[in-house]
Amino acid sequence: MFILDSSSPVPLYTQLYHQIREQILSGKLPAESRLPSVRNMASELSASRNTVDGAYQELYAEGYIYSRPRSGYFVSALDQEVAPQATSGKPGRNDYLPGPPSCFAYDFHPARLHPESFPAELWRKCFIDGLRRNSQQLVQYGDPQGDWGLRCSIQGYLERSRGVTCDPDQIIVCTGLQQSLEIVAQLLKGSHSVVAVENPGYHLPRSVFQNHGYTIFPVPVGQGGMDLNQLKDGNSTIAYVTPSHQLPLGYVMPVAHRLALIEWAESGGRFIIEDDYDSELRYHGKPIPSLQGLRPSGNIIYSGTFSKILSPALRLSYMVLPYSLLATYRQLYRAYFPSVSLLEQRAMANFMEQGHWERHIRRMRMIYKKTHDILLRAVDTHFGTRAVVVGQGAGLHVVLMLPDTRQSEAEIIDRARQRGIWLYPFSDFHMTGQPEAATLLLGFGGMKSCEIEQGIAILSQLC
Repeated sequence: MFILDSSSPVPLYTQLYHQIREQILSGKLPAESRLPSVRNMASELSASRNTVDGAYQELYAEGYIYSRPRSGYFVSALDQEVAPQATSGKPGRNDYLPGPPSCFAYDFHPARLHPESFPAELWRKCFIDGLRRNSQQLVQYGDPQGDWGLRCSIQGYLERSRGVTCDPDQIIVCTGLQQSLEIVAQLLKGSHSVVAVENPGYHLPRSVFQNHGYTIFPVPVGQGGMDLNQLKDGNSTIAYVTPSHQLPLGYVMPVAHRLALIEWAESGGRFIIEDDYDSELRYHGKPIPSLQGLRPSGNIIYSGTFSKILSPALRLSYMVLPYSLLATYRQLYRAYFPSVSLLEQRAMANFMEQGHWERHIRRMRMIYKKTHDILLRAVDTHFGTRAVVVGQGAGLHVVLMLPDTRQSEAEIIDRARQRGIWLYPFSDFHMTGQPEAATLLLGFGGMKSCEIEQGIAILSQLC
């Protein structure tokens, strides 16, 4: 029995084709079975003859059925061992697709942004203005390094706010840190093979460089950042660091350590990748100047992003290459096309040129400082001396150490899920080893004040 749904967006002949095919593959319609005539099937289904004929023709073309003169259509004999497997459910259903993400009442993800933070109206105006003013350039490819106007705006901003000294010619507009690291991995492949990473540290650099055949050398992190003694004892020639706000512990690398790291790079033709991922979000004192600004002519690759302040969905970031790598970059990527939409680049350039970017930074810094302080007060109220907070004062997360709890991280995360709390595993940042005490990562960027208070109160009961 076949059933056609006239309200479905799938054409009726396709529905019938799938149902007959399903019965042939499952054996419900055995080989040499005769199908009803087109007229009889159409009458049985209350459908047009064209619908039935269309389904039969598709099955005939694919070899599922064959015709005998003046006798009609018959099911072909198939080798069931090699025939496609029958699928259950609606045509086109893919049981391997992931379901929708779970919804939690309290989401402490460390990279969430405030749900109402994106300046949609301002962005729309900048986008439309870029479309209106640059319509003639939309019929051609742009510069692979990125729009010149945007690179000039980025250069001015980095010089004013981060102390980065560079020319627009050194800037490459990318679709996030991942692409930046992919480019660096290609540029340094051959002459370099071992990358030092912070441990604990961000997992993405480890994955990217491993996928390009590099050996990963984990270096412990202390309050001064990456342990330089262990770095020097290893054989790495590339060091990936987050010196202005170490991810995930939040430590700031002091200037003496920065200079020593620069000396390590310059003394042996080595390279430093400085990831300045959330430098704008410092809530006490002035922002920490960049490592690159201490030695603009050194082998320092600087990486920044618009994701932590504006939107991770835009996939807009930038990278400053030292002049020593520019010739290699242009040789390797001379035949490549731009990876970021010109319209979005022009919109971002307008957004920066009109002063919206720096005003937006100031606004978001005030919003996140408020939620940051609410989180700290809630932890103090509900955990008291049971918890030690690490990494406060910047960014979108803090680290909570629980030296006296007997529960493991996995147990706490599982119990939290049952109460509607989502926690990002701190253990994911470790390449080797584990923290001595149970450690939680608490992001606050995407939560309302009342949610933070309530979530911390519940979490304190679980630990």
